[in-house]
Amino acid sequence: MFARFRPAQLAPGVPLIELDELWARGIRGIVLDVDNTLCAWQWGRAEVPGPVAAWVAQARERGFRLCIISNGRPGRVAGVAEVLGLPFIARARKPFRGGFRRALELLGTEPRATAAVGDQLLTDVWGANRMGLYSILVSAISPREFAGTKISRLIESVIRHRLGLPGVYST
Repeated sequence: MFARFRPAQLAPGVPLIELDELWARGIRGIVLDVDNTLCAWQWGRAEVPGPVAAWVAQARERGFRLCIISNGRPGRVAGVAEVLGLPFIARARKPFRGGFRRALELLGTEPRATAAVGDQLLTDVWGANRMGLYSILVSAISPREFAGTKISRLIESVIRHRLGLPGVYST
């Protein structure tokens, strides 16, 4: 039952995802979550840490196609997308497949050639796994989160324990 939540890969943060390894796996497209993946969750702000922005630039230079997929509000997601120069899908309703399908269309990639990066098992990893994407779970950037996410984290803690996965937040 819990296998559907198991990520294909773990990483302490986006900047530590090895682009050469993804390329060698045949990955050509990357879909990225926003809150606590690319930047800390903050109302009305789109501050992307320098190492994350540098990683996105390196990925683009390497030839990866990238886009943002988020359950967040369009204004919030658009702000982060603008900072990084990436197309985006807001209100994606992850883990449902629709947002991921739209992301694949934007990227022009097949599921087997696409990775999804996010900090949540119940939305990012499960949604990616349902679509046949290469799922990468990163540690959350900050313990500050939307109220709904805090509730999901309680369920997630049980799943993480069952799967033997590390805690939620980076150190």
